Amino acid sequence: MSEAPPLPFDVATLERFLRERFAALGEPLDGAMTITPVAGGQSNPTFFVTFGERRLVLRKRPPGTLLPSAHAVDREFRVLDALSRHTAIPVPRPLLFHAGEEVVGTAFYVMERVDGRVFHASALPGLAADERRAVYANVARTLAALHAVDPAAIGLGDYGRPAGYFARQFARWRGQWELSKDGDDPAMTALIEWLADNLPPDLPADGGHAALVHGDFRIGNLIVHPTEPRVVALLDWELSTLGDPMADLAHLVSFTWYMTDDEYGGVMQRDFAAEGLPTEAEFLQLYADAASSAAAFTPAHRAFGLFRTAVIFAGIAARARAGNAAAGNAAQVGRLAAVLARRGLAAATGAG
Repeated sequence: MSEAPPLPFDVATLERFLRERFAALGEPLDGAMTITPVAGGQSNPTFFVTFGERRLVLRKRPPGTLLPSAHAVDREFRVLDALSRHTAIPVPRPLLFHAGEEVVGTAFYVMERVDGRVFHASALPGLAADERRAVYANVARTLAALHAVDPAAIGLGDYGRPAGYFARQFARWRGQWELSKDGDDPAMTALIEWLADNLPPDLPADGGHAALVHGDFRIGNLIVHPTEPRVVALLDWELSTLGDPMADLAHLVSFTWYMTDDEYGGVMQRDFAAEGLPTEAEFLQLYADAASSAAAFTPAHRAFGLFRTAVIFAGIAARARAGNAAAGNAAQVGRLAAVLARRGLAAATGAG
C-alpha cells in the first residue's frame, strides 16, 4: 500500500499552534493529534483534525493565485459564528479563525465536526424511497428557515448589499468567466447575452425581502442525521452574502435536476416517483409551502443558476490548469462548464 502524500504544511507547527490557542480558550486539547485530508471538495482544502476524543475540522484557503474574492474563509467563519450563536439553523460551531499564513500557509479556521451522513449524489444512494422523500422535505424546510432569518438581528446586516443583487451577481460571474475560460464557448456567449436582457427581477432599493443567501446550497454541502431524515449541518459558506433567496433555489436546481448521476451526482433522467425523489416542480412547491415570502421562481432564475454553476465549473478547471485545485478530479469536473452552458441556454430559450 502506497503512503499518503505529505500535507502541504508543517504538521508540528499546526499542532503547537492549536494546543496553545485552545489552551488560551480554556479548552485544552488532550491526546496525540491526527490529521486527514477530506476528499471530494472542489473549494477550500479541508482536514479532519483529532486530539483524543476531540474531533475538529480545519478549512483553509487554497495556495497560489486565486480569483478575486474567492475562497473567503473569513466570511465562512463570520456567518457560522452568527448562525450558531443566534439561530437554530444547523451549522457546525466555529472555534477559531487565524488570518496569518505562518501556520498552514494561508488563512484558516477550525470548527467542530458534526456526525452524520454526507451524500455526494443528489439521489441519496442507500436510502429507501420514503426516506428520500422525507429528506428532501426537510431540505426544503431548512432552506426556507435560513431565508427567514433576519440578518440584521444576528449581526449580519452589513454582510452584503442586497439591492441590485442579480445585476451585481451577473457582473461578478461574467467577470469570473472571462478570467476562467479556456477559449470561447458559443453557448455561454449566447446565454450571457440572453441574461443581459432577461435578468430576474431585482430586490427593492431598500433591500426588502433580502435574505442570507448560502451561495452553494446543494445536497453535497449538507450533513444528514445518522439515522433520521433531517439536516444537522449546512457546510461550505464561502459564497454566502445578503441577496435574493431565489438564488439559492436556482443553484440547488442546477445541481440537482439539470445534471445526471455521472455529472456531479444529479438526478436528471431518474425515475422520480419510483425512487422517492421530488421533481423540480414538487421541490419548489415544498419550499414555497415553508417559505415566509411569496416570491416566484422563474425561468430567468433557472437560467441564471445554470450560468453561475457553469462559471463555477470553469473556475475549477482554471485551478486545475494552475495546479492548485483542491480535488484530483477538478479537470474532469471543469469540463461540465460547457454542458451547463448549453442546458442554461435551453432553459432560457425553451429549446431542447
